[in-house]
Amino acid sequence: MTQTRHLTDDEGNAVRLPPAVRRVVSLVPSLTEAVAVTAPGLLVGATDWCSHPAGLDAVRIGGTKNPSVEAIRALRPDLVVANEEENRAPDLAALRAAGLVVWTTRIRDLDQALDSLHRLLVDALRLPRPDWLADARRAWDFPPPPRTVRAIAPIWRRPWMVLGRDTFAADLLRRLGVDLLPAEHPDRYPRLTLDQLHALRPELLLLPDEPYRFTATDGPEAFPALPYALLDGRHLTWYGPSLAAAPALLAAELADRRS
Repeated sequence: MTQTRHLTDDEGNAVRLPPAVRRVVSLVPSLTEAVAVTAPGLLVGATDWCSHPAGLDAVRIGGTKNPSVEAIRALRPDLVVANEEENRAPDLAALRAAGLVVWTTRIRDLDQALDSLHRLLVDALRLPRPDWLADARRAWDFPPPPRTVRAIAPIWRRPWMVLGRDTFAADLLRRLGVDLLPAEHPDRYPRLTLDQLHALRPELLLLPDEPYRFTATDGPEAFPALPYALLDGRHLTWYGPSLAAAPALLAAELADRRS
């Protein structure tokens, strides 16, 4: 008789797992990449937005906000991996009600991301600690820069939304010498008018290419007096193998300021 394992995910949910997890469905693009790179063949289902690694061979089960419970059930996963911010609570509740085992992550900063990835990959999936996870810890192990720059980082327009406090991306930027504005806003992703953004008097405009695809011709024109930097959204917002290369790549993009 097999021994069921009893673990707790990042949200404090009790998770019952078999001794060996052989089939995983991922509802989060960054977790899809983390699982697929670490254990090729383990992932049997992923969302339509899961773009990495290239050539991913997994059944598509809908979007992050509208996964198909029926399609996921048909894949007979041992575990469905999700994120409390990326996925909707009613969808996760529907999966659990259908008898599926769900592991939910919660990510607010880099340390939490690295610990959460270890718990998922090593504790829950019983995989060897991946080299990329150790590489990521080493890559981000440096003292904070002596000087900082005050910046705004829009992630959407119509309406304008910016990265705010208590977000994973904000923590990465802080470690690279960026103080995001507005610093005291209660929302994690503040919605502000263009006039309100200008009134913050930022020194730098940061434009990632996801979730909104800002470019050199779409975004900077709204802030003509500000120098700007184009950032790779995957390295800024994904927690997975991309974290190992993220500090060097983002630092280079921050240094490549345009006007």
